[in-house]
Amino acid sequence: MQNPNEKNPSPVLYYSESTNLLEQSAYRYQLQERDTPNLYRHLFDYETVPKVSFNHRAVPMNMPDGIWITDTTFRDGQQSTSPFSVKQIVDLFTLLNKLGGEKGIIRQSEFFVYTEKDREALHRCQELGFEFPEITSWIRASEKDFELVKELGIRETGILVSCSDYHIYKKMKLNRTRAMDKYLGVVKSVLDRGIRPRCHFEDITRADFYGFVVPLATALNDLSRESGIPIKIRACDTMGYGVSYPGTALPRSVQGIIYGIMHYAGIPSELLEWHGHNDFYKVVTNASTAWLYGASGVNCSMLGIGERTGNCPLEAMAIEYASLRGTTDGMDLSVITEIARYFEEEIGYEIPARTPFVGRNFNVTRAGIHADGLLKDEEIYNIFNTAKILNRPASVAVDSHSGLAGIAHWINGFFRLTGEETIDKHADIVKKMKEAVDREYAAGRNTVMGDEELENMLKAISYDKYTALTHIHVYPRGVSK
Repeated sequence: MQNPNEKNPSPVLYYSESTNLLEQSAYRYQLQERDTPNLYRHLFDYETVPKVSFNHRAVPMNMPDGIWITDTTFRDGQQSTSPFSVKQIVDLFTLLNKLGGEKGIIRQSEFFVYTEKDREALHRCQELGFEFPEITSWIRASEKDFELVKELGIRETGILVSCSDYHIYKKMKLNRTRAMDKYLGVVKSVLDRGIRPRCHFEDITRADFYGFVVPLATALNDLSRESGIPIKIRACDTMGYGVSYPGTALPRSVQGIIYGIMHYAGIPSELLEWHGHNDFYKVVTNASTAWLYGASGVNCSMLGIGERTGNCPLEAMAIEYASLRGTTDGMDLSVITEIARYFEEEIGYEIPARTPFVGRNFNVTRAGIHADGLLKDEEIYNIFNTAKILNRPASVAVDSHSGLAGIAHWINGFFRLTGEETIDKHADIVKKMKEAVDREYAAGRNTVMGDEELENMLKAISYDKYTALTHIHVYPRGVSK
């Protein structure tokens, strides 16, 4: 029976080893040229919020055997922040290695190579000798950049292949035929140097899927077979238009894009990854959907930094991995907290306080009734054992609504008191601290009280008690080991 991935197949049935069913490969899609661009004005008229249309077509879920995370902090991420120093890049790269573990769940990290500083940082990271993340690059379509990548000993590089008519016609001033010829020529030049191309299908969620995306992917698959070098496709939701609702029509359907590239162009899971942006708050769900429907890779950045609303947060997908697989597979999730602290303390990056997993308040409660629940059993109001998994114990922010329970929980958390060491909410020291807190708010205060302020308050009320609590574990929770 003919394999549908063979060149110019006729419509045939083939046996799918992933579904154990006979499936039909109906077409080999050809490039569809147009005199005018297809801008999907029924969805994107620019004067109203973009519309989501449905055709009620379902595609099969197809989770790959292997899934992983790739990193773009030093490429796309760095485009949205003050440039990192060489030391900061090396330190963050080391944390990526530690977070990803020996199995390399964080598989790759891409770097710029344009400046002397870029190249120094890349060399310093190469000298660390880590197997994971593999260092890759992103380059312009120029002979100089091709040679530079080769000289640096990089085995894979990203290449921009914009695929929507917004880019082809309006930005590049080309038609589809000339754009495809240009892209294939660049890829051939990279292949000639023995480098693995990673083709960034920019703006795929506004692109003519059957008229350009699938034909380009098919042509790249042909080049891969001819050269014997794998060619990766990164499906880039550049504007965050992708949606994961069942039955969504292309070009906005995440699962439709992943299924179509695999089924019609023959691209295997391990050569397909998703890159999303968060313009419509869908970046994490879309990345997870890409995994579920067949892409092995999801491209992320630490803390989700990136252009406009940012990329998919790498820490979010590390948690998603553990959630979907039921195991961390060797990842050290506590490094997520180290990364957050490094960004704030060493780089000066301000993380919004309510950001999941990394914000200062992500596992902090203020309501007194919630604090009472935490005091009785933190599982009632904490998402999981954040102290064990992320090295971030659940805590309580003390204000006028915290009550005795909130203050007791703050003392226990700050001084890491457990078991018989814990302070009850009816303890005398708790009552005295509440009286002091109440006086603050009765005098007109309207801001939450910080750890240092509460620590000083406790010292003033009873220095002996403060000293006793401090010496239980040598240092309070707020102080580094």
